[in-house]
Amino acid sequence: MSENKITNVLMSGVGGQGVILASDVAAVAAGTEREMVKQTEVHGVAQRGGSVVSHIRFGDKVYAPTVRVGEADVLLAFEKLESVRYCHYVKKDTGVIIVNDLEVMPGMVGETVPYPTGIIEFMQDKGYKVIVVPASKVAEGLGNFRVTSIVMLGVLSNFIDLSEAAWMDTLKERIPAKLMEINLKAFEEGQKLGREALNNSHQTIVG
Repeated sequence: MSENKITNVLMSGVGGQGVILASDVAAVAAGTEREMVKQTEVHGVAQRGGSVVSHIRFGDKVYAPTVRVGEADVLLAFEKLESVRYCHYVKKDTGVIIVNDLEVMPGMVGETVPYPTGIIEFMQDKGYKVIVVPASKVAEGLGNFRVTSIVMLGVLSNFIDLSEAAWMDTLKERIPAKLMEINLKAFEEGQKLGREALNNSHQTIVG
């Protein structure tokens, strides 16, 4: 009997960053090539600014929608603090944490407490493989900060086994036609960041 290979992806960020859109696109893309896909998400207390995490699991047979602690193949974090919040879900031996180089101060903290420092180093000291990418900077360079989530998906595409066709078909299905050009460009730029990360295994920060 062949092994039932399941891929576990966790996405984390804050409200308004496009985590749910990115999760939906990844789940639909996986559904075109895998027998089963399970997805679930948890929203923060606020529509914008609250913590958001989405679980995606796909393979031949998937019976539960949530990723267990220590079993995520990839954590795609849209903001630094959200990466450390969920890093314990990642496999220390083969998993990877992909972090957008962005700092969003939690709303409840306000101006009284500075943003935590040493987040990336903390996770590395714990034995995690961490790749930091300038996804938001790339999105701004394209002229629309909101395509950050699609840049992140482009990075992710280098780390999970889904075809180019699956990604392209899903993006064309889920993205409005008037926004297609910039989103496809954002995905392409993310793919480049991911390839650079893979080719520089000792480099933590790309860009």
